[in-house]
Parts: sequence; C-alpha cells; structure tokens
Amino acid sequence: MDRSLAVERLLRDVPPHDLPAALRSALREHFGALAVELLMADYALTELCRVGREPYTTEPIPVDGTTPGAAFVAQAATFEHDGDRVTGYLPVSVRGDRLGVLAVTLPAEPEPPVWAEFERFAEAVAHELFVADRDTDLYVQARRSSRLTLAAEMQWQLLPGRACTRAEFALGGQLEPAYAIYGDCFDWSASARKLAVTLINGMGEGSEAALLTNLAVNALRNARRAGIPLDAQAELADQAVYAHYRGAEHVAALLLEFDLTTGAVAVVDAGSPRLWRLRDGKAERVIFDEQLPLGTFDGTIYESESFQATEGDRYVFVSDGVYDAIGPHGEHYGDRELAEAVTATAELPAAHVPGAVLRELSRRRRGGQAEDDAMVVCLDWFGPAPLPDTAPAVTVRRAEEAR
Repeated sequence: MDRSLAVERLLRDVPPHDLPAALRSALREHFGALAVELLMADYALTELCRVGREPYTTEPIPVDGTTPGAAFVAQAATFEHDGDRVTGYLPVSVRGDRLGVLAVTLPAEPEPPVWAEFERFAEAVAHELFVADRDTDLYVQARRSSRLTLAAEMQWQLLPGRACTRAEFALGGQLEPAYAIYGDCFDWSASARKLAVTLINGMGEGSEAALLTNLAVNALRNARRAGIPLDAQAELADQAVYAHYRGAEHVAALLLEFDLTTGAVAVVDAGSPRLWRLRDGKAERVIFDEQLPLGTFDGTIYESESFQATEGDRYVFVSDGVYDAIGPHGEHYGDRELAEAVTATAELPAAHVPGAVLRELSRRRRGGQAEDDAMVVCLDWFGPAPLPDTAPAVTVRRAEEAR
C-alpha cells in the first residue's frame, strides 16, 4: 500500500485520543521520523501547547518569536536545522480555522515531495481533530495554558470556530480575556447562497451573562434554521429572551445576512456591536438605525436595513468592550483609535486582525481599567460566488488572498 494512504487510513481508524501516538508511530515506520509532536493553539492564540496525556504538564511555546509560531502565523511550513537533523513545522488548519502546528523531526533533509506529504497529513489531522472533540477532552484540554472560568467554558463551546475561509469571504474572530470571557459572542453560518453573521453582547458578568448569551444565540440559531427573514429572527429571539427575563436582562445584537451571489447585505441592529468598513484604504464606521436590544420589552418589532458589499471590502465588528475601553487617563478607546487600528491591520489576513486589534487595545489601555470583555470579528469580502465555469481558478486565487 502507498505509505501516504497507509498513514491517512490509520488516522481515520484509531480512537480519537490516540491520534498523536498513532501518527508518531506511522511516521517513524514509513518515513523514519525521529520525533512527532502536535502543538495546539491556546485560547488566546499566543501560545502553542504540546498535546500529552495530562493537561498542564508541558511548557507552552510562545507564538511570537519562535519557528513553530511563525508557521502558525504565516500558515506556511517553517524549518529548523540541527546538524543533519531537520524539524518541519506544518500548520494544522481546516477551512481557514487555525488549530495548531504539527512538528516532525527527520534525521536528514528529505526530498521536497516528502514535506508535501506531511502537509497533507497535517490537514488530515485537522479534520480528525474536529471529529475527535466530540468524543474526548484531550485536545480541548491541550489548548488551555491555564484554567478557564465557567463562563469562558460556556462561551468557547458556543462558537462556530475562530476562522472560516471560502471563495467569497474570509472570517476571523477573537474574544478577550480569553480565559475569563462572559457576555460577548459571535456566530456565523454559510450555505450555498447565504452567509449569516451574528455579533452578541449579553449584559451582566460571569456565568449569568454567559447563560443569557447562550439563550440568545440558540434562539437566533433556531429562528435562522427555520428559514425565516432576518427581522423575524430578531423578533423570535427577542421573545425568547423576554419570556425568560421579563425585561430585567437584555442582549445587544447585530445581525447580518450576506447574499453570496450578489453581495447584498441585510442588517438588523439591536444594540451595541459596531461595524467598521475598510474600503480603498479608508476606514469608516457604518452606522445603522439602532433598535432596542433583544429582550427589552414584550413584542418588539424589528426592521431590517440593507447595504451593498463591494469586492475588496473589509468589515471589522467590535463590541463595547473595545470602543468603551478606558485608558490610563480615563479616556475611551474611541472612534479615531479604532479607525487607526483597522487601517494599520489592512495587510493582515482576516484571521489575524481580531488578535492584532485586541493587542493594540491592551497596549493603549495599559494602566487603565479593563471593565468589560471584548470581541472583534473581521470579514473580508472577496466578491460574489463565481460562475461554475470559472470556479476553480477564482477559488484558488481567493484562497491565496485569504492566506
């Protein structure tokens, strides 16, 4: 049997918790690998954590300033040489969602096709990890360099992922503080013709805020999956939140639905999450008719608005934990600083923008008060879905742009 097929078949057949050991054994047998390690990105995307038998038993590797970190950030293989030995660091990613890095040490530099085989193995591992998380906590535990709060545990389990790439768009999102998030959340879902993006900010703190946000997100998903219009989705979610809290708690939300064939976007603005657009090098806030947060009153009627996305647009969504952050002199982060941050990150892929904006926020408010959690989501719009006869070429080009 072809050795690549043998390795990939083994990955599909082993129990989920045995993926690293099975891969290590297979690469030793078929390629003479001296060492194989799976490194998972932590929740803050600042460290790579080795997958082992017990959580918190190995020292994380910083993303900044390291060779494996460079592979994770650039989403391209990087290499370290130690005499004749060579270690390749290969991104473990699936559909734009960056999970970590596969490290493979060989006794000598192989022929280039071998590294291409290892890149396929890394991609196969990424797919298997998505399945494995249903049956084992090993990889979820490996992602954390410290313990999550209960609220953070609830919020991270609610997310669809932290990045997604298709021919028409690229998405990336991040929550901070990663290990103690509570009320902020994002959601997205794409079909052949539609992309739904939801930004949520549940009021309150701790697990109570997380419970409120969970109710709102699942109510919105339930309404979206029923196939009803965007304004009706907001109304059903509003009823669900009000029925439980009777107006004592509410959820700020921004709901968007992109038509992937035309670029037309429907919007319902129900509170505080804000949208910034970067077009032709200029960043400006996109202002909508702000309606009542979900759950404020019984029977609220919501109306949708619309705008047109243009090929090359970048959209950056932020919660009030970003634009209301207080600096060392009592000043808010503000629109000017946000515009500067959006412009400064123009050359980064969408998946990297949220972390960069949040790091800038942390730097600016050093010495100030971090009174709220914070959310940033970035969406790059590449253009409407390609026609079937041009799909392959356009898909390759846009996937390269996303990287």
